[in-house]
Amino acid sequence: MQLDFFRQLTVLVRSAIQHQSPGPVVEPEKNDASGMEESARTLLRAIGCDTLAARVRVRWNPRMRSTAGTAYPSKSLVTLNPRLRNFGAAEIDRTLRHELAHLLAHHRAGRRRISPHGREWQQACRDLGLTDEKRCHDLPLPRRQMSARHFYRCPACATVLSRVRPLRGKSACLNCCRRYNAGRYAERFRFASVPAPSA
Repeated sequence: MQLDFFRQLTVLVRSAIQHQSPGPVVEPEKNDASGMEESARTLLRAIGCDTLAARVRVRWNPRMRSTAGTAYPSKSLVTLNPRLRNFGAAEIDRTLRHELAHLLAHHRAGRRRISPHGREWQQACRDLGLTDEKRCHDLPLPRRQMSARHFYRCPACATVLSRVRPLRGKSACLNCCRRYNAGRYAERFRFASVPAPSA
C-alpha cells in the first residue's frame, strides 16, 4: 500500500508540474524530509542558485497546525506541515516552491531588508515556476484564533503594529526604512512598545 502511495505521488507531481511550469520535475522518491530536500536542491540548481542549493534543508514539522509551511532564511530551512500529505503531491510541491521562494528572495537580497511577500518574493516564485502565487494558502487546515496582545508604534509615521507574540530583537518600520534609508535598518524607525488601544 505504501509503495502504491509513492507511485501515485510521483504521477501527481509529474502531472502538476507539466501543467504548472517549465521548471524541472520534482519527484520525491520518498515521502520524507530527505526526498523533499533533494527536490528543493534540484529546483534551486535548475535556476543557477548552487550556493543556496548546497545549504538548503527541508523538514516536516508535526507541531504545525494551521500553517502549510514556513521558511527560515537565516538557517536556509523550510519546514512543512505533514497534513499537506492529505492534499496530494501537487500541493506539497506548490508549498515547497512557495517557501523556497522566501529563501531565494532573501538569498538574493543579501543584507537588504525585503518585504515577506514583496516584489523580490514574487520574482522568486516566478523563477521557481509559480505564477500568480498568493501570499497565503487556502487549504482547509484547522485555524487557531489568537488575539494580538503586543502593540508597537513607529516613531516617524505612527504606524501601529499588532502582534500575538512580542518582537524579538530590533525591528523597525519597513516603509520608513525603505523611504528614508534605502531599505536598510535605521534605529530612528525602531518600533516602540505602546499600550493596547482602547476598544
